[in-house]
Amino acid sequence: MKVLRAVVMALLLGWVLPAVALVAVPQLTGRVVDQTGTLSSGDAAQLTQRLADLERRKGSQIAVLIVPTTDGEPIEQFSLRVAEAWKIGRKKVDDGALLVVAKNDRRLRIEVGYGLEGVLTDVTTKRIIDEAITPKFKSGDFAGGVSDGVNRMIGLINGEKLPEPEPAHWDGSGLTDAFPFWLALAFVVSGMLRGLLGRLIGSIATGVFVAGLAWYLVGILSIALGAGALAFVIAMFIDFASSSGRGSGGWSGSSGSSSSSSSSSSGGFSGGGGSFGGGGASGSW
Repeated sequence: MKVLRAVVMALLLGWVLPAVALVAVPQLTGRVVDQTGTLSSGDAAQLTQRLADLERRKGSQIAVLIVPTTDGEPIEQFSLRVAEAWKIGRKKVDDGALLVVAKNDRRLRIEVGYGLEGVLTDVTTKRIIDEAITPKFKSGDFAGGVSDGVNRMIGLINGEKLPEPEPAHWDGSGLTDAFPFWLALAFVVSGMLRGLLGRLIGSIATGVFVAGLAWYLVGILSIALGAGALAFVIAMFIDFASSSGRGSGGWSGSSGSSSSSSSSSSGGFSGGGGSFGGGGASGSW
């Protein structure tokens, strides 16, 4: 019985430990994720701009990931894990692609979503790797190799007939992040409207004005109503605070700069729900 238990334990450890040791999937912080510092900030910015332009025009998403190593895991398995976690490309269109470079391993792969397998075939992606990327990598020009490879991918996707991208809306989901903006707008507008209409009516008019503006910018009713309600509360608070201040020697607004949290330069990029099935090609240099 002890021998059987030992054998079972050995088998379990042999299956579990390699899975535990897998390199963690990097966080998706933007269209270009470079964990090696290989790309300069200018190179990454230019590449990001081209990928963002592709998404605006075609709806397709391409992401680039550069890691030091996959730590012994086949790059095909690693890149597929990343693609499944990031979900690059639109849901049900599956028009995403991922370029993964494991720099220290001297390995790379182009992972292709289901919806692009007709244009970025296994043969085509292999040619992109062999003709556009690895020659530059061999000469030490990693930025040039990534750029040329991405350009070839974009050129092919440009010629593919895909569903039109949805009209872009300002992402109003982070309403609380825009609190300083709504505060300033409510302060200015409410000052004018309360002077003309009185405290209550002026505050209501402020809320209606901000709600209308939010609806125009966002196009999402719940966000617009939330912004309007927030503006109404702010307007009432401003009036109450200023009235209290006049009665107690003046209300001192915090003249120090409100610490605005600087957001990361990812631009709020996220995958659109695309699916991958292992299409694409790998290479080395």
